[in-house]
Amino acid sequence: MSVPDAIKMAHEQDVDVVEVSPNSTPPVCRLMDYGRFRYEQAKKEREAKKTQRSSGLREVRMRTRIGDHDMLRKTGQIKSFLGEGDKVKVSVLFRGREMSHPEIGNQLLGKVARSLIDEARVESPPIMERRMMSMLLVPSKKDTQTATAAKSSNTEPADAKAKNS
Repeated sequence: MSVPDAIKMAHEQDVDVVEVSPNSTPPVCRLMDYGRFRYEQAKKEREAKKTQRSSGLREVRMRTRIGDHDMLRKTGQIKSFLGEGDKVKVSVLFRGREMSHPEIGNQLLGKVARSLIDEARVESPPIMERRMMSMLLVPSKKDTQTATAAKSSNTEPADAKAKNS
């Protein structure tokens, strides 16, 4: 069909002529409502984003001279990230003369790993990168399964929760 005939036909049906396959011989076109097509594509993309899982790498930074209470707060934060199923990069920042004592950072990261032994396992041991020492923690297998179960139970409608109570 010639292009002017296709345009005329599309105008009569109040739709658009959309080129589907421009590289084929002859090029292939369709008659469709292009605005509606774009809307449905965007709707499908939004739906796919809802079910998609992000990369899930979180970072928690601390300094070498961190206080005990601050340390508890940071480990609590790490526990919540691990509970959600995310990997956590724990970093210790060094400044000035602290650089000459990397063993302090190593001890600090070891203390964090020991306090989270039930929730996580160490994927990569402490590594020094410029002025930062970091290690990677991943959720233990059992925690990943419980986090998945908890998320699925949270998707239950509010009416159903009220009935169960």
